[in-house]
Amino acid sequence: MKLMHIGDLHLGKSLGDFDLINDQKFILDEILRDIERENVDGLLIAGDVYDRAVPSEEAVRLLDYFLNRLSEMGTSVFIISGNHDSDDRLNFGRKFFTDRNIFISSVFDGHLEKRTISKDGVEADVYLMPFIKASVVRRFFPDAGIETYEDAVRTVIADASPDPDRINILLAHQFVTGGDDPVLSGSEGIGTLNVGTVEKIDWKCFDKFNYVALGHIHSPQKVGREEVRYSGSILKYSLSEVNSIKSAPVITIDRNGVSDISFLNLSPERDLRHIRGKLCEIVNPDDVHDESDFIYATLTDEDYIENAISILRQVYPNTVKLDYDNSHTRSLETVDIANVSNAVPFDELISDFFKKMYGKEISEEEMSVMRDAAREAGIINEAD
Repeated sequence: MKLMHIGDLHLGKSLGDFDLINDQKFILDEILRDIERENVDGLLIAGDVYDRAVPSEEAVRLLDYFLNRLSEMGTSVFIISGNHDSDDRLNFGRKFFTDRNIFISSVFDGHLEKRTISKDGVEADVYLMPFIKASVVRRFFPDAGIETYEDAVRTVIADASPDPDRINILLAHQFVTGGDDPVLSGSEGIGTLNVGTVEKIDWKCFDKFNYVALGHIHSPQKVGREEVRYSGSILKYSLSEVNSIKSAPVITIDRNGVSDISFLNLSPERDLRHIRGKLCEIVNPDDVHDESDFIYATLTDEDYIENAISILRQVYPNTVKLDYDNSHTRSLETVDIANVSNAVPFDELISDFFKKMYGKEISEEEMSVMRDAAREAGIINEAD
């Protein structure tokens, strides 16, 4: 029996100003072809199906298309919610989907949902753990002394009591760590990860499971052992992922448990790349290739170039962001902000920063925007 593991679809996500819905459909179609070619029996989707709690109409239609195709192919599907998902919206139509072997667990109701998948005499129990917080689990187990997310997960698993004589699979969307913290991509979302200890969950919590399909971290990787792993996101969603190779683990299960884990590379229609150099070099026709890719550009020109991103987009129309790396920006990195006197007027600080960064004086219109932002952040008073 074969299971494929994906997660962090983030349907409806944008990259800068660029809508990714067509890119997401392209990669989901690739996954469908892989499932058919590899004779995959079940698909594990480990949360963050949508990018927002209130998904766009296009995102909902894309998920509907994907699930219908899987149902037509006879593939069992197991889905949990992630921290980006709305529990109620993802839970919509749950009974209807269950009748088509699409199992969705988006709301924790005090018990870990279990489903069984079987083929040719091989059976596996699939446990679905939607994204949970310690405060939610504490309501169902008030006497368990739950303080941390790990306490919550251990309590939920103990209550489920997986049979050690059976093959057990778990889907979870949590911040699971091994000896070191997992490699983050930077696109997981502000506020979803805690660098302290409260949200961290040790991979050894999952010793009772033959395979743990994790979501939440966008870089594909194992955690602790080969059978506890993040599939990673289906597309590159941040600059830090430019060198990441996206893939989908395929888990082969026999009567003794997991016999093999292989990886199918996911090739996007438009890649995400980081290019660097002087503007004249970057837009040189001899050096230009893959014009449709999403581009993060770093210019090394010493002088600020007016409308540089517009010039760049004439060659690379999908340029997401542009920044500079030159003597001006590097000198700013050495400034100790603790030594900046509070007596220095705000306008003077901003003016000096702007001139150092861009090599020219800030305009009054630009300064007005900076003052408004500073007032909103409470850095200066309304009267300033």
